[in-house]
Amino acid sequence: MSFEKLGLIKPLLGAIKELGFEHPTAIQKRAIPLVLAKEDVFATAQTGTGKTAAFGLPLLQRLRNTTAAEDRVIRGVILSPTRELSIQIFEDMKSYSKHMSLGCAVLVGGKDLESQQRLLKKGIDIIIATPGRLMEHVEKGLNISQVEIFVVDEADRMLDMGFAKELRKVHPLLPKRHQTLLFAATYSDKVRKLSKLLLTKPTFIEISKKNSTVDTINQIAYMVDTDKKAALLAYLIGSRNYPQVLVFTRTKASADALVIELKKDGLKCGIIHGDKTQANRQKTLNEFKEGIIKVLVATDIASRGLDIEELPFVINYELPSVPEDYVHRVGRTGRAGRNGEAISLLDVYEKFDIKDIERVIGMKIPKETVAGFEPDPTLRRADADEVKLKNEHKKPEVTYHKRNMKKPSSNKRAEVTKKTDTKKTDTNKKTEPRKKIVTNKKAFSSKKSKTSK
Repeated sequence: MSFEKLGLIKPLLGAIKELGFEHPTAIQKRAIPLVLAKEDVFATAQTGTGKTAAFGLPLLQRLRNTTAAEDRVIRGVILSPTRELSIQIFEDMKSYSKHMSLGCAVLVGGKDLESQQRLLKKGIDIIIATPGRLMEHVEKGLNISQVEIFVVDEADRMLDMGFAKELRKVHPLLPKRHQTLLFAATYSDKVRKLSKLLLTKPTFIEISKKNSTVDTINQIAYMVDTDKKAALLAYLIGSRNYPQVLVFTRTKASADALVIELKKDGLKCGIIHGDKTQANRQKTLNEFKEGIIKVLVATDIASRGLDIEELPFVINYELPSVPEDYVHRVGRTGRAGRNGEAISLLDVYEKFDIKDIERVIGMKIPKETVAGFEPDPTLRRADADEVKLKNEHKKPEVTYHKRNMKKPSSNKRAEVTKKTDTKKTDTNKKTEPRKKIVTNKKAFSSKKSKTSK
């Protein structure tokens, strides 16, 4: 199927042809006609399958009839969880609408609020924003009561980051009759509950299984000791001549430490995490895209906001704290049908943690070693003894219950019966003298009464 058959107008077809889009992806084939038909859509699709174009292209087509700049009102709102992703969506929307007269603006933190307000006064049709910054503008007087299309992108990540409160505040400010499009990379109960709040009789689109990774990504894990991870990473990048690598760490501290080690090995590195300013992060990202920087080290703040064309390699220097975030990390490669490779470096702790990830994605990740970097077989987890004791404590209990399910039950009953019988006989023995005492008391009392008479 071609984009022409999806019903897109010529200005959009010309723009996407210039961008090199030839055939729509699965999510685009299903979502674009529904959005053009003004239906609410709830879609789940893997990261890198073309969700931005799936909602962006039909949104632009529906809002193409514009008025004079001074009379324009906000008619489209796209929310995303991070600044990086919002900026990426904004750039994509500008590319799609290059032959149209629609006005777009991006509202994110790290930028001056007043300058963004001045931009909005010039007349904007569509805003792309993070939930927090949108609410700041609403509190300053931004009117979203005439919005025709409301898009929530990466809804699962948005909820994980704690933006449920902002979404509940935004929803009542929108007009009663508007179209809502909710897109997520993974499906969860939280996302399902959010869909019930925001959507009206939606059409559900599920392109892939829950929390799965795309087939074009080759996944592998290398076992290595913790103190050899940085050396192995540098060796893999250098010996295999990786042209462009995105490396994920779990914390900002480990990201900073890793960049120092990689620079010692002569690798040109950049770093993105929460302590860096927005300007610094954007500059680093641009240098990485342009090839000035070969290795980009990032925390999970970048796992959903990066869209690097033809990124070949993603390396998990450390596994994410939340297993579902693995899907978003590796989804930075293998995008739009291209091949990619996702490598994880596992130490003595993470070889157990990866089992949770394998349960989430529904597949086993092959584990290998690299010559010269084999893990020390004598090294043990610091809590290995504690884990072993717990397991040893649990096993006998399970075995005991299993063994005593059938046969020993009759013996137990016999023992219990004997014990109760002995208790009864003991009780009888004790009650006999009590009866005599009671009888004596009565006899004593009766004699006393006769005497008194």
